[in-house]
Amino acid sequence: MRYDPEHKQRTHERLLKAAARAIRRDGPERVSVAQVMGEVGLTHGGFYAHFKSRDELIAEGVGQMFRESAARLAKSLEGRGPREALLDYLDFYLSPAHRNARTSGCPLPFLSGDAPRLAEPVRARFAAGVQAMEDRLAAVLTALGRSEPQAEAGALVAELVGTVALARAEPDEARAERMLAAARERIVRRLDLETPQ
Repeated sequence: MRYDPEHKQRTHERLLKAAARAIRRDGPERVSVAQVMGEVGLTHGGFYAHFKSRDELIAEGVGQMFRESAARLAKSLEGRGPREALLDYLDFYLSPAHRNARTSGCPLPFLSGDAPRLAEPVRARFAAGVQAMEDRLAAVLTALGRSEPQAEAGALVAELVGTVALARAEPDEARAERMLAAARERIVRRLDLETPQ
């Protein structure tokens, strides 16, 4: 049976979303092509109609993870001033729900420990995703009138990612929640987000 190009594109998008979930859930090294294909109702044999290799699947899956993350930041920005947008994003990013998510959320806490061992195309996608996240946050910090928005955005990304990664590793739920809350409080104070502009 022949399918139209839109059908193939929709299937490809479903595969990317399934790959992104699998990468978050299992880690990039444990992603199974057969499992990803099966999740969208396809056989392993259809894989090469969409990807040249498993590495390409992982690279595109990582790209999908960053597109989803960008959409979440865009949701925070929608209809809000920079201060309110950043507070909303901090509330999402440093929340227990984000800490506990295993198949959704920012790719950086999931991938940062694996990045040095990833294939070069995947590392390139990872690096581009980090840079794009920093750039989006720098734009918000610029709108807030910060003097060094790009440098502050880099530090903010590192603090957010590090906090969530460590909170995920913490077995004590209450302690993990305190880590998230303390990081939010420090960032809000440092960026002077308590006082409306």
